Amino acid sequence: MAGVRTAAQYKQQLRALLPLGPAWDPELVPEIDLVLGSVAQEFARVEARAAAALNEMDLGGVSELVPDWEAVMNLPDSCLGQNPSFEDRRLAVQQRLVAVGGQTINYFISLAVGQGYPNASVTEFRAPRWGRSRFGAAYFGTWGAQFMWTLHTGGRHRAGRRFGVSYWGERFGTNPGSALECVIRRAAPAHTVVFIDYN
Repeated sequence: MAGVRTAAQYKQQLRALLPLGPAWDPELVPEIDLVLGSVAQEFARVEARAAAALNEMDLGGVSELVPDWEAVMNLPDSCLGQNPSFEDRRLAVQQRLVAVGGQTINYFISLAVGQGYPNASVTEFRAPRWGRSRFGAAYFGTWGAQFMWTLHTGGRHRAGRRFGVSYWGERFGTNPGSALECVIRRAAPAHTVVFIDYN
């Protein structure tokens, strides 16, 4: 926290504000220095807490107010499970604040990227229709496939779960895909069928 004054700086400032005279001389009355030191520590503590509160307003630095942000934003997200990690909760708060929604391919890819799959892609299957189909075109299916699409995660989850940064119940070296599936299926249009390919 740049710009936050220390207790020593506050003590120096308070000493400079003392009136002139022998009653306020720190050498003649050492108790004055003790009082100034105590007051300076409290001023420094209050300023540090104020600076921390200002940092909490920016979601990039939020930590103490995550429960308050969650109460406002209807979080924690049920897709994260019963006991999401603190980092997952903070990320959910940040994503919920800037989310605008949508039904485009880019929107669903952004959801996957937000869940830690940076190489995600989507394949849409279209039913063959007169005037829209042509020989040799890929990704055509039967009439039953007209509302199906596949989200390809693009490989392993970013960073993976590992010793020291995972919580109890997670397998090492892999990441649960249930959160991704829950988020994608919740946002998918109701008439579509979504498949998720973990490669």
